[in-house]
Amino acid sequence: MRVTRVQLKNWKNFQNVDATLHSRMFFVGVNASGKSNFLDAFRFIRDVVEHGVGKAVQGRGGLTKLRCLYARQEPDIRLVFTLDDVWEYELELTSSKQFPVEIKKECVRKGGTSILKRPDAEDEKDIQRRTQTALEQVSANQAFRDIANFFRSIEYRQILPQAVRDPQAFSAVPVMNDPYGRDIVRQIWSTPRQTREARLRRIDKALQIAVPTLTELKVEMDENRGQPHLRAKFQHWRPNGAIQDESCFSDGTLRLIALFWMLLEKGGPLLLEEPELSLNEEIVCQLPTLFARLIRGKQGRQVLISTHSYALLDDPGIQPEEMLQLEPGKDGTVIRPLSDNATKLMENGLRAAEAVLPEIRQGRMDQLSLLSL
Repeated sequence: MRVTRVQLKNWKNFQNVDATLHSRMFFVGVNASGKSNFLDAFRFIRDVVEHGVGKAVQGRGGLTKLRCLYARQEPDIRLVFTLDDVWEYELELTSSKQFPVEIKKECVRKGGTSILKRPDAEDEKDIQRRTQTALEQVSANQAFRDIANFFRSIEYRQILPQAVRDPQAFSAVPVMNDPYGRDIVRQIWSTPRQTREARLRRIDKALQIAVPTLTELKVEMDENRGQPHLRAKFQHWRPNGAIQDESCFSDGTLRLIALFWMLLEKGGPLLLEEPELSLNEEIVCQLPTLFARLIRGKQGRQVLISTHSYALLDDPGIQPEEMLQLEPGKDGTVIRPLSDNATKLMENGLRAAEAVLPEIRQGRMDQLSLLSL
């Protein structure tokens, strides 16, 4: 299952968004254009399922922090997710004197047929019901639990190599599904052995492009400490090389291993912000191809990537429909497909970096020129 369309109204710095998505998407734009805020809409709907809409909103500072600053007459927030062009989940939030967060509208449709439509008669009888979505309640989402489980499987990752090397230095208490990678080695170890070893072989093969001196990647348990460790052989001047664990791996190697592992896991969209960090340009240039190989097939994850990197976008396999451009304006940020000019340039053989990034830089210069007048 994949998100094929997202519609947002009054969400953070977006007044209105209507974006079509594919299996692999790249989001580009100047700093503070809203790339992180767009990805946070996915994290938000996951948090609604996992923790409830009240906590999801409170964890972001309340509705006033979520509401678009450019919104004037329409204060309500609306999110619509279309899955596989079949399912559609719509959620509209408001506030009232009674409740800081209130469900103004919640709908589920499948193939155009209505499965859920709120508010309903029960909501009218008991206004407090509007403080919870049906999506988050197992007693109410049975008819569409597949999409609830799908939203729950959305993952956001921004791997910090030091957190992978020494997770206890960041938190003495074990964590789960940490976006910064504190539990990534334990996740690998906890995977059934056959699946784990098959994935590590694929990662080992993919890493040969980026880290040719690394071979025989595996995970082993330190029985004395009860702590799993990544181990690999690094080839050097000695004939047999040397076995090292994650404490000796470079930042780039750790980020690549974590990224590749997450790509091989089944689940909802994987949200990646600037995955090029800690990697040299020669490796970054290979990432789109490696991502495409690892997510191939119906079971492959959908990957949504925000980036500023010329090297990452300097890949001949990136298609115009796989890119969306974010443009800040006087009425908030607009998300749009590539311009006709950029699309034609790519169709005629230019790569995304050559066709798109100059437009973004020029747009930024035009904005700065207007500010200086």
